[in-house]
Amino acid sequence: MPHQQTSDGQDHSAEHSAVNRSGSRRTFIKASSVTVTAAALGTVAVQAIPSASARPLTAVDEALRAGRPVSLTPACDGHETPAAAEGPLFKPESPERTNLITPGIRGVELEFTGTVYDTACTPIPGTLIEFWQCDQNGDYDTTGYTLRGHQYTTSRGAFTLRTIIPRDYTGRWGTRTPHIHTKVQTPGGPVLITQLYFPDETQAYGRNFATLNAGDGLINRACTIALTGPVDGSYKGAFDFVVKTTAP
Repeated sequence: MPHQQTSDGQDHSAEHSAVNRSGSRRTFIKASSVTVTAAALGTVAVQAIPSASARPLTAVDEALRAGRPVSLTPACDGHETPAAAEGPLFKPESPERTNLITPGIRGVELEFTGTVYDTACTPIPGTLIEFWQCDQNGDYDTTGYTLRGHQYTTSRGAFTLRTIIPRDYTGRWGTRTPHIHTKVQTPGGPVLITQLYFPDETQAYGRNFATLNAGDGLINRACTIALTGPVDGSYKGAFDFVVKTTAP
């Protein structure tokens, strides 16, 4: 089916459908969205890494040299990840996958990893995470599932997503800086709806991310993905979620 793509704008909250808990991925999504208000995680900015001769190697340096995922520091502080608006373009029944890059997607590639923790900083396996975003042109796929998908965390509460850095857009709801929409739900727990953002220093599509971020009234810099790169035109990143496991 050919994709018709539509520019999105400012996000607004939307309810998602009720489902049973019998077997499919839809068992994770509860009848109504639960807004999680919380203290913010510390914003992580991208900085150039001095040479090893200039200072001792850090844990991040060692992870990069060994090809391991880069984690946030600290990995968990017990503060819940801030919630955000769902927006009007969430679609249920997305495919289960960890790679959102499909034919026709030509953007700046991003692979980011993370862990889902509870507020006691215990990793949570089997957590459902939904991702959806616009493409390199600032358009959302509203007829299919391009740049949409869901996955479950591993036995260690970890996830990996391969995608692209989305572009900013201007539409009938206003102008938005690049962001990735997410829903996170632990088994039987409430749903966290939030949006992930990019550091001011991000280089993609010739856009000035510092200016775009500063002009977005919905941005929450506590939800910034920590990036390293670009290397060969692509980025590595990390973001950890801290969520409630029971409804308030």
